[in-house]
Amino acid sequence: MSKKTAASAVFNVIHPHAAGIDVGNSKHYVAVSPDSCAEGESCVRHFDTFTCDLLQIADWLAAHHVTTVALESTGIYWIPLFEVLESRGFEVCLVDTRRLKSVPGRKSDVKDCQWLQQLHTFGLLHSAFRPNEEICVLRTYLRQREMLIANAGQHIQHMQKALQQMNIKLSNVLSDITGTSGMLIIQAILDGERNPVKLAKHRDRRCKNSEETIAKSLVGNWRADHLFELRQAVELVRFYQQKMADCDREIETWLQTITPKQVEQSPLPPKKAKKNPHSPDFDARSLLYRAIGVDLTLIPGIEANTAMKVIGEIGRDINRWPTVKHFASWLCLCPGNKTSGGRVLNSRTRSSNNRAATALRLAAQSLERTKTALGAFFRRIKIRKGAPKAVTATAHKLAQLIYFMLKKGETYVDIGQDAYEQRYQARVVESVRRRAAQLGYYLVPTSAGV
Repeated sequence: MSKKTAASAVFNVIHPHAAGIDVGNSKHYVAVSPDSCAEGESCVRHFDTFTCDLLQIADWLAAHHVTTVALESTGIYWIPLFEVLESRGFEVCLVDTRRLKSVPGRKSDVKDCQWLQQLHTFGLLHSAFRPNEEICVLRTYLRQREMLIANAGQHIQHMQKALQQMNIKLSNVLSDITGTSGMLIIQAILDGERNPVKLAKHRDRRCKNSEETIAKSLVGNWRADHLFELRQAVELVRFYQQKMADCDREIETWLQTITPKQVEQSPLPPKKAKKNPHSPDFDARSLLYRAIGVDLTLIPGIEANTAMKVIGEIGRDINRWPTVKHFASWLCLCPGNKTSGGRVLNSRTRSSNNRAATALRLAAQSLERTKTALGAFFRRIKIRKGAPKAVTATAHKLAQLIYFMLKKGETYVDIGQDAYEQRYQARVVESVRRRAAQLGYYLVPTSAGV
């Protein structure tokens, strides 16, 4: 009995017309079922990675009656092949390479693609999550914007370095040197002004420090090489800011083309929010509400920019995750379940670079000093288990709220920290009462207690 027949006797064939592809930079190795090949024909072929070769892969798979393909998600090399196969009507299963690491004794390109084909035939591979095309485009724009912000931040540090080398302590008297006051002062310096009193006149009236204090910070050593470094850093920051503005226009245009979630939507009520310097210049809140049908910015800590990042990563169809627990597990925001012999070995939250989870963690950190229910929850967990676990637990709460808002179309209403504390106190008292009753005692509240 052949190995294939023996395997079929153990596992049920789920995808009889399956193929497996080991993806690489210069070569793609493709394996099809031996049953679909003629006698003497190899069931494994390798192709180059040019566009014409990708089309040949699709033709070869179609000639062997393949309907579904397991594709290894190696770097970014899989993206062109994925798009070609998807456009040709194949069902593409994008497989996370981490799920194949534990397979021993198969480390060649030919064996890899054959192993992928065999696993996919028996339905043993799980497809990685990938949103639909319109959200993929939005995600590309948002990730590009995030990269521009990171690059601009590096050159802002170069500005600070040049100022510090000249002993210009502008960052000591201004909260943000790229704000209104800071950029006016820096531009005046680059234009040749050296008088600290005149430079301090560019102070914005909202600045906390006086002109005298700012003038004291503007006395330094005006070396030509440091000024040259400062000028180039400022030019690069402005260049990236212009590219971010261009990216914002593309995001706004694309959000307007997305099909509305609901045909009729009530207008959003005005909302006062602190201006984030990294927020887009357009009304992202209204456009996002039009696209998903709910206003995620009603959740404390979730501003329009954060909501866009999350939707850009998870898409609009939350039904891809059967339950909220599946969603939290995909985000790596829930405790682990590493057990053996009925004993928990490790419950540590899995590490991940999931961009949606990162956005939720940053949103959770901003809630620490707020007078909201989530802020009270954050502070309670922080006292018990420390700040890192409080961030994870609060991000988990945010993920749950987003899931149910997208699932049920509900609106979030914050009950406030006082109501949260009262509910928490009531839960604690009820728990203590039940425990006392189990031990044969009865709790009697004092006049000063509950």
